[in-house]
Amino acid sequence: MSQDSSPDQKNPAPRKGSRLLRFFVKTGVFFAGLGLCVALLVAMALALAWPNLPDLNAMTDYRPRVPLRVYTADKVLIGEFGEERRNVLRIDEIPDVMKSAVLAAEDDRFYQHGGIDWLGVIRAGLTNVLTMSKSQGASTITMQVARNFYLSSEKTYSRKFYELLLTFKIESSLTKDQILELYMNQIFLGHRAHGFAAASRTYLGKPLSEVTAAEAALLAGVPKAPSRFNPISNFPRAQVRQHYVLNRMHLLGYLTDAEYQEAMQQEIEVRAGQGTPAGGYAIHGEYAAELARQLLFNVYQDNVYSRGLNIYTTINSRDQELAYQAVRDGVLAYTRRARYPGPEGQASLAAGLEQDAQAFDERLDEILEAYPDSADLQSVVVLAASGDAIKVARNSRTIIDITDKKVLDVVRRGLDPKASEQQRIQRGSVVYVRKTGDDAWEILNMPGVQAAFVSLSPEDGAIRAMVGGFDFNRGNFNRVTQAWRQPGSSFKPFIYAASLERGLTPATLISDQPFSLTAAETGSRDWNPKNYGGKYEPALTMRQALYKSKNMVSIRILQAIGPKYAQEYVTRFGFDANRQQPVLPMALGSGEVTPLQLAGAYAVFANGGYRITPYLIDRVTDGEGNVIMQARPIVAGDSAARAIDPRTAYVMDDMLRGVATSGTAARARATLKRNDLAGKTGTTNNSVDAWFAGYTPSLVGIAWLGFDQPRGLGSSETGGGVAMPIWIEYMQGALQGVPETRRPEPSGLTRQGGELYFSEFPPGQAVATLGLPVPDLVGDFLNDLILREQQGGQEGASGTSDAAGNSQIPPIPLPF
Repeated sequence: MSQDSSPDQKNPAPRKGSRLLRFFVKTGVFFAGLGLCVALLVAMALALAWPNLPDLNAMTDYRPRVPLRVYTADKVLIGEFGEERRNVLRIDEIPDVMKSAVLAAEDDRFYQHGGIDWLGVIRAGLTNVLTMSKSQGASTITMQVARNFYLSSEKTYSRKFYELLLTFKIESSLTKDQILELYMNQIFLGHRAHGFAAASRTYLGKPLSEVTAAEAALLAGVPKAPSRFNPISNFPRAQVRQHYVLNRMHLLGYLTDAEYQEAMQQEIEVRAGQGTPAGGYAIHGEYAAELARQLLFNVYQDNVYSRGLNIYTTINSRDQELAYQAVRDGVLAYTRRARYPGPEGQASLAAGLEQDAQAFDERLDEILEAYPDSADLQSVVVLAASGDAIKVARNSRTIIDITDKKVLDVVRRGLDPKASEQQRIQRGSVVYVRKTGDDAWEILNMPGVQAAFVSLSPEDGAIRAMVGGFDFNRGNFNRVTQAWRQPGSSFKPFIYAASLERGLTPATLISDQPFSLTAAETGSRDWNPKNYGGKYEPALTMRQALYKSKNMVSIRILQAIGPKYAQEYVTRFGFDANRQQPVLPMALGSGEVTPLQLAGAYAVFANGGYRITPYLIDRVTDGEGNVIMQARPIVAGDSAARAIDPRTAYVMDDMLRGVATSGTAARARATLKRNDLAGKTGTTNNSVDAWFAGYTPSLVGIAWLGFDQPRGLGSSETGGGVAMPIWIEYMQGALQGVPETRRPEPSGLTRQGGELYFSEFPPGQAVATLGLPVPDLVGDFLNDLILREQQGGQEGASGTSDAAGNSQIPPIPLPF
């Protein structure tokens, strides 16, 4: 008899296998469903996010925020304005060693991956999970470009998702070289430098094309943390990062063993290049650059700082540097002569502190921080002072002994043991020193006086040089354009010019006797002007009076032609009538002018009688070099610019040449040894303002010196003594190689007795005298006759005789 078995006993294995199969099927279905859901979610996210991704116009049509740059006429950079400093280079202009350093530091598989380095992403993700933070990233160069152009730097998953999508979009639209070019021009590298070309100038002082492997590695290490790894802020940390980059370059085969060793041993010199915030510029054109910026800002407003505009000024770089040095020398020369007021400050300095170099340096840094340098004027602290020596310290390594007697004489007042506490130079005093030779130094105060200089072409008004003060960094007030000061005697030629068209001539004899007005005549108070030095002569010709700058003669000329007429007349030179009140003191320069205004006025004499408008900007170009603004100046010779009679200009030029030959400005010709110089000194009451205005037919220059808060320069200081040396120093360089010229004499002039006359005012019809007593010709004749009879004389006449023996009576001056 057989026995049936149960189903489980018959097929135990298949039943167990089917359960496993069902388990795996269900698991597979679950994960497939999950994957499908994830895929659907990703697809939905992509569908929602992709359309919201920005277009790539900012990259495909790359227009970086390039600063406004200001250049001289000969293309020397003198100013840069904008938050970002950048020099955009094409990929083929970037040296291979710089590209290699960047790839080694940031993304060595850049040319192999599709924008995302997945191995790096997984590694960074695991690190973040283990540390429970979001500190690690795996950004490729493409991802950094996406972030720099379009996204923030915050570490959130949503931002990272958009970054990944944008990375794919960039990789599909641009080539690898295009992406790398954008990165190397756009990345921020500290100290306002964007891009490696700007960083090379900022940190190494050289163009990117000249960097070595060691220097390239230094720059390539900065993007890791621009605020911490840049060599100016923290050189030790920058050097650690540099060594890491060099090691990576070596491992990746970018550097041979020998090249790697050489790069590791190279000493890096960190120095800011010219044209950077720390490095300054090749020439001192700060005042001109700032004025150019202001002028263009009035057109474009804030947009001017990011469009990459270039301003090309009319400034000549050589002339500008000559003017800068002349102003500095003129101010320092006055400062040496002026009464020494005492040291700049006083600080406590423990005895023997200099024995501890570190503590000594720290204390000096604390003291000198409040006393910044001014170019070659350097602040120092006095260690010891006596009547025959001063020891000063800049730091523990720079200690200077000053023993030259002439140098010490400048500050002798401060070395007197009886000097007041404020005036005495002693241990702890802060003073300024300036190097004058290999081992020679002088000790000075920071000048309190100011000066300004401007030169321009009289043909079209193009400004060749502009220095608005002693030091732009101590205040950007531009005294060339903003300082309204009394011109003093430098204004007299314009009064003389007005009189020439009213019948006076250079030969007119004018009284130089004292002149006064009562309070009743002035309507306020008595007026008793004086000649400089209190010297008076019976009479002088107009020419002689201009040579000697006689005040009494100038007043009588203005009185004769009328102040209202003179006020209207001087506006032809560009002066503001509201600042030239029609009163007799106007003859002595009591009105107000700026140095630039005076330069434009003297240009009328220099160019033959045409009023030109001084201008600074020649042209403006955009980032591609296209000219978007071009100056079209008024040019001398244009009939519409005629300001005064050409004869007036010629006669005044002739007289002003005499001033520079044998008058108050004779030092100009004696020094420069040129026959085409013309000019006039100017000194106001109490020597508050000192001027020299001079020119040749090709160049006008105006020099001014004074205090910003008007006060006397000193009773012995004059325009010829303090302002003219500035003008001469500038012209010595500016006129080198420039031939002497003289404008041709215009028609309508006649010469008699060596003097010039207008044809309508010849001798006998022009004004012969002014301010002199009218002679009693009949009485004089009779008195002379009686006298001659008493002496037995037989001539019987007071005049000269002509060839026929007829008596010649001098002509009576015409009423004026």
